[in-house]
Amino acid sequence: MSRHNDQADAAANSEYLSMVLLVDDQAIIGEAIRRALAGESDIDFHYCAQPEEAVAVAERTQPTVILQDLVMPGTDGLTLVRRYRENPGTRDIPIIVLSTKEEPTMKSAAFSAGANDYLVKLPDSIELIARIRYHSRSYLNLLQRDEAYRALRQSQQQLLETNLELQRLTNSDGLTGLSNRRYFDEYLGAEWRRAQREQTQLALLMLDVDAFKAYNDTYGHVAGDEVLRQVAGVIRDNCTRPADLPARFGGEEFSMILPSTSPGGARLLAEKVRRAIEGLKIPHSGSPNSEYVTVSIGGAVIVPEPDSIFSSIVEAADSGLYQAKRAGRNQVVMV
Repeated sequence: MSRHNDQADAAANSEYLSMVLLVDDQAIIGEAIRRALAGESDIDFHYCAQPEEAVAVAERTQPTVILQDLVMPGTDGLTLVRRYRENPGTRDIPIIVLSTKEEPTMKSAAFSAGANDYLVKLPDSIELIARIRYHSRSYLNLLQRDEAYRALRQSQQQLLETNLELQRLTNSDGLTGLSNRRYFDEYLGAEWRRAQREQTQLALLMLDVDAFKAYNDTYGHVAGDEVLRQVAGVIRDNCTRPADLPARFGGEEFSMILPSTSPGGARLLAEKVRRAIEGLKIPHSGSPNSEYVTVSIGGAVIVPEPDSIFSSIVEAADSGLYQAKRAGRNQVVMV
């Protein structure tokens, strides 16, 4: 069954979710737009960071609007706009081009290539949402006029809800609600490549709950899970910029990805998090170094060298964490 059938059938449904596909190699833009749309219950967001995969992703997800960055490594945005228009599965999908500046010649080129709209990024969220809804409605009305798309009826609402839940489960840790290890790797890889291109600093903090096994042995695993949730809450509250990513790395270990952050700034934030977690005053009679639950933190700040891989910053931050543990826990070590 064609996805177009479902979209056309749902066009008259006021609960229909617009499906947005953002194609942009900068993870910071992807996260900023995801957050701008996060509160809109009628908009489903998908993100593609690899331009060479964009057309295939668009064919697979069948969005109602494509947000297309213009300047990307490898394949430029105007080439992708033409490819969408040449592909039978994507040729009618509205395309909103995102550019870094308001330039008449670039606008003209974008519209000539087949774009439907043009926005300077990052656009105001109210304007962005309004244009997404406008183009989605126009696209669905186009599909609805074609009787071929009305032959088979199916509830797209249910499909989209399932897709949203699968996307949440894919990217989120079920216990803490933070990003999971899979999304951590994906996001860190994207930020590492961006920092390589722009030669900017990238910071990573690795956090570990001190003597957590002893806590579980003393208070039980249910209480241990609650500790992890509270620690995660502190970490989440301290990731205040759109580009910052809090994640559960595994077990009682957490991480914070901090793009464009200096060593001094990373240390200050790490100390703030460490103090805040100790300030929760969660009793821990099994701890060898404190009467409360504490964390040890290791951090690293790197300007990535060409051809280097992002695992090097993980290894560096993990080395700092190991040193913090060996030095007595409940402290920060930057390497």
